[in-house]
Parts: sequence; C-alpha cells; structure tokens
Amino acid sequence: MKTSFGNITCEIDTVHAPLTAQNFLNHIKLKTYSDAVFYRVVRLDNQPNSKVKIEVIQGGLYADEKIDRQSTIPHETTKITGLKHLDGTISMARNEPGTASTEFFICVGDQPELDFGGNRNVDGQGFAAFGKVIKGMDVVRKIQQLKDTSQFLVEPVKIQIEEAL
Repeated sequence: MKTSFGNITCEIDTVHAPLTAQNFLNHIKLKTYSDAVFYRVVRLDNQPNSKVKIEVIQGGLYADEKIDRQSTIPHETTKITGLKHLDGTISMARNEPGTASTEFFICVGDQPELDFGGNRNVDGQGFAAFGKVIKGMDVVRKIQQLKDTSQFLVEPVKIQIEEAL
C-alpha cells in the first residue's frame, strides 16, 4: 500500500484465513481499490462513548454506494482461523457477521477485544483477521495521529494498493 506518508507492506494469510484473504486479493486484482483511502482513525482519545476502547486505522472504498455494490463474504472468526488482532494485524471491517466486503482496518497495538469472544461487538463474533503488516507500522501510526472529526479523517489518505508476489 503506497500512501503520501510512506509504504505499508502486508503479508496476507491465505492458509489460515482463506476466504477473507482471497476476497481481499480478488479486490486488488479487480482494481476495486483503485480509489481506496484510509478514512477513519480510532484512538483512545476519540471514542468517548465507547466502553471498549480500540486503536485502528480503517480504509477501503469509504462511499456506501460503492461498498453496497460489492458481494459480502462469510465471517471467518479468529476462533476458526487461530489468528489474533495483534499490533499490525489487518482485518475486515463489518456490521453484522457475514457483511464484510471491502472495508479493512489495521490494528495499532494488540486489540484482543476484536477477537472472537471480545467485547467490541455485542455479538461476540469479533472480526476476520487475514494478515499483518510486515513493514511500515511507522506509517500506520502517522496516519492514526492525523486530524479527525468524530474518527473520520479531515483529509482522507489516498492508498494505492498493489499485489506483489
């Protein structure tokens, strides 16, 4: 992922999270992410009404009308995959289980409340982790500190997502 703040290199885990990883890779191949941005930052200081605090940056298509045109995928919980939401984990954003499609986030610090059984969502199903940042967490942390209004970046950060083998 190339951004104006630097590059973020991720390793996508097609072995432990095959459905979720393949979905992400398919979107890259289909150029679904051609207008992708990081648009949401969650820090300890910008979620005053949340009982369970997390720290992530979120990216993807951002516009609901674009997201709604994408197919959703079954929910691969961390109980199924064995993956955990640790510092640098890349995972799918969702509403209800089975509604993830294009939106993803990267964990800043360990986020066990996002795993299966965690308390961030009342359903307890957690989020579908499918890879990790292997280079560029300094870039992730820079993006997370940008100016936001109610967690949404004042100026979203354009992402150029490329597949490298």
